[in-house]
Amino acid sequence: MGRTRVLVTGGAGFLGSHLCERLVESRADVLCLDNFLTGSRANIEHLLSLPNFELIRHDVVSPILLEVDQIYNLACPASPLSYRKNPVKTVKTSVMGAINMLGLAKRVGARILQASASEVYGLPQAVPVSEKYRGNVNPIGLRACYSEGKRVAETLMMDYRSQNGVDVVIARIFNTYGPRMAEDDGRVVSGFIVRALHNEPMIVHGDGSQTRSFCYVTDVVEGLVALMGRIGFRGPVNLGAEKEISVLDLARLIRDLTGSRSEILYAESTGPEPERMCPDISLARSELSWEPGVELTEGLLKTVEHFRSKIGPAMA
Repeated sequence: MGRTRVLVTGGAGFLGSHLCERLVESRADVLCLDNFLTGSRANIEHLLSLPNFELIRHDVVSPILLEVDQIYNLACPASPLSYRKNPVKTVKTSVMGAINMLGLAKRVGARILQASASEVYGLPQAVPVSEKYRGNVNPIGLRACYSEGKRVAETLMMDYRSQNGVDVVIARIFNTYGPRMAEDDGRVVSGFIVRALHNEPMIVHGDGSQTRSFCYVTDVVEGLVALMGRIGFRGPVNLGAEKEISVLDLARLIRDLTGSRSEILYAESTGPEPERMCPDISLARSELSWEPGVELTEGLLKTVEHFRSKIGPAMA
């Protein structure tokens, strides 16, 4: 048998580039597909010279014909600033992208993994959130372009499975962080780190008591690879960290880790958001033998070093 031929859509993005790296190291032949709307060539520059890595500039909204064994469908703007700036494109990427990748999977008999998100749960009424929870969502809110797109993509996956026998699997990814996050993506970890490194005020929306859990990017990648390899299981399955931290404590921790002199300031909440959000990962443990291994402080230190190398040390 030849090497597994794997397509990663959104492969030049934050999560996608780490996945491509992991798959290349496993000796798969990796096709990285990206339109560079939010992805970056710099994220995969170190892979371009390798014989088992190929970059394809393409938008998943348009069909493409390839011969592959596996498809990881990650293509979609994932940061709030990106998808709020271009909500129609975000919906089209999730929906048309899923349709086109499912069509490809059906034609070539590939197994396809859909990267869904915790956003499909909306504002959960019980935490930790299990896969059985049906969601508390607003289909016309500011986040709907992203969350509803992911929900439709999940529906399409299951419908292609039941009607056409396509081998599908769904991962619901919770807050992920690590090197290669964009400086201006609007996510809380990158935002706090960039401001801390510049000794600028760190803005906490609301009173900062709201909690989140943060999973280091390589842990999420290992979960995706384990899920793709778990034949006979389709999910959906949560991938994320269980340990919660308040947004205020996160700001304080990042300030300490960077040695910053930043003030922590408060601003009005930007809209309805969960008071708590973290996953129940018991299904991932039992079906995939997976759980996160990188502790938050360790992962944040690696992420801080990445940003420090990009933007320089904190200003004097």
